[in-house]
Amino acid sequence: MSNDNPSIISHLSIGTNDFIRAKSFYDAVLPSLGIGIVMEHPDAVAYGKQYPEFWVQVPINGKPASVGNGFHIGFFANNKEEVDAFYQAAIAAGATCDGPPGPRPLYGDPYYGCYVRDPEGHKIEAAYWDQELSMQLYGH
Repeated sequence: MSNDNPSIISHLSIGTNDFIRAKSFYDAVLPSLGIGIVMEHPDAVAYGKQYPEFWVQVPINGKPASVGNGFHIGFFANNKEEVDAFYQAAIAAGATCDGPPGPRPLYGDPYYGCYVRDPEGHKIEAAYWDQELSMQLYGH
């Protein structure tokens, strides 16, 4: 069976204690990267471009959701402007800054990204990797 999905991960999920607020937040932020709702259930929603890759949901075991220390989700951006738009949309929708848009030389000169914390504290990132600059600097 052929699979043309370029992702290496089937999907990932984060838990929420306030599903309506979390869905409203991601509904406002993810379109800045061309990401939309792919699937919905009463207490869960999946986002992606073609496939349900990022889920926001009430924990299935009925226990409270919590934020994982050291865990974050990075979304691809197609250019620096998308990173900036993601950041602005996230802040406007209630996120807190965890690193404004800009280069991070520690990650390599082709990297440009930002970090925010969603209203429940999950760390999310939008990042652009300048492939042309990468070819010039690293040959790949």
